Amino acid sequence: MGKTALKIVSALALFWPAGLSAAVDAAHAAALGKNLTPVGAERQGNAAGTIPAWEGGLAKDAYPHANGGHYADPFAKDKPLFTITSKNVDQYKEQLTPGQLALFAQFPDYTMVVYPTRRTASFPAAFYQKTRENATKTILSHGGNGVLNATDGVPFPIPKDGAEAVWNVLLRFRGPAFRMNSIEAPVLRNGTYTPSRCSVDFEPHYNNLDKPLDRRTPNLFFEFLQTFASPPRLAGSILLVHEPVDQVKQHRTAWLYNPGQRRVRLAPTLAYDNLALTAEGLRTYDDYNMYNGSPDRYQWTLIGKKEMFVPYNSYRLNDPALRYKDILKAGHLNQEVPRYERHRVWVLEGTLKKGFRHLYARRVFYLDEDSWIPLLSDKYDAGGKLSYFAEQHLVNYFEVPMPWASVTVFYDLPSGRYLALNLTNEESSPWKERKFPAAYFTPANLRGQGTR
Repeated sequence: MGKTALKIVSALALFWPAGLSAAVDAAHAAALGKNLTPVGAERQGNAAGTIPAWEGGLAKDAYPHANGGHYADPFAKDKPLFTITSKNVDQYKEQLTPGQLALFAQFPDYTMVVYPTRRTASFPAAFYQKTRENATKTILSHGGNGVLNATDGVPFPIPKDGAEAVWNVLLRFRGPAFRMNSIEAPVLRNGTYTPSRCSVDFEPHYNNLDKPLDRRTPNLFFEFLQTFASPPRLAGSILLVHEPVDQVKQHRTAWLYNPGQRRVRLAPTLAYDNLALTAEGLRTYDDYNMYNGSPDRYQWTLIGKKEMFVPYNSYRLNDPALRYKDILKAGHLNQEVPRYERHRVWVLEGTLKKGFRHLYARRVFYLDEDSWIPLLSDKYDAGGKLSYFAEQHLVNYFEVPMPWASVTVFYDLPSGRYLALNLTNEESSPWKERKFPAAYFTPANLRGQGTR
């Protein structure tokens, strides 16, 4: 990726003993909200002026929006700066990942339309306050498989190593309790696809600014209930997940309701590299949200920072004026629709530990410095071959406010197939804040939901 392009992670990392977990001191934490943003990004722009300073991101309710409705593109009037094509890609290769370059090499019609950079990431004030508190008190536990002394906020806004950085990814802010309606489309090489339609009900415990601590379950990150409406083989199936924070201390618990049998059963394989129900072999369970679950199978290295062209402010990808067939094309998305910008990203590498197995022997994530959300991921097989690439298109749900991954795309490079996740263009209520009853996320309710 070019030695000159990478920056040293931080001066702190130069003298911090490897493997030792401790919070930063008050002097370093004082940079948050000053020369660092409240979540640990560099506040200033770059020397070339192509990345602006962060000035707070999008304010809450910055634009008109009805709860449950589609988001209008705040930047619809922006004009592209340039377009990267297979003919000029060499000019920009230092700011592209191996996975992006592979798409240009494989598909001559692949393009990336680059727009002015807008640092729109923003969070609630209470989230910033908790992040400041975490900087001086949060530590890793159980060999890096859990965290202590954090209930909300970015756990490690000034990370010293990859083990801390991956927890910023895993525990990133996902807003209040909500319901989301979307489709998932596995697209064959010829462009045909059979979508699966589902609704997701989600209630966070960690990072739930609306839920008092005495109403949260210890070590519980979130509860997740997914109901499938199509395809026919899955219609009526319901998946329930209780996601712990420390998954070595307490494993993920999942249940699946089978409408044909009218039974609820435990689903212990919904983790790691087991293949997702609806993905036709195109994503693993720990691919959801680019990465989730226990980090215990990988050795994590925080390589540094780099300026890259990444999917950002891609509101058009969920424009209700577009149909799914307008977006899903052979080989890749209709690349006239997504928006790309130049941003600084953290480069985080996970290398499979000796004695563990996983479909991906090495994963390299490119994390938005302003939100800790993975925007890009290069994934290598056991032979060291780059076989999989994923990109996550970021927007800001400014009614919260929070950065949100609107559409995620998983590319299987050898087969030329891909999977598009979280498309909402044709859904009547894409994302809506909800309140759920106390017993909603339970196996008993799962059975009741399935028999209605």
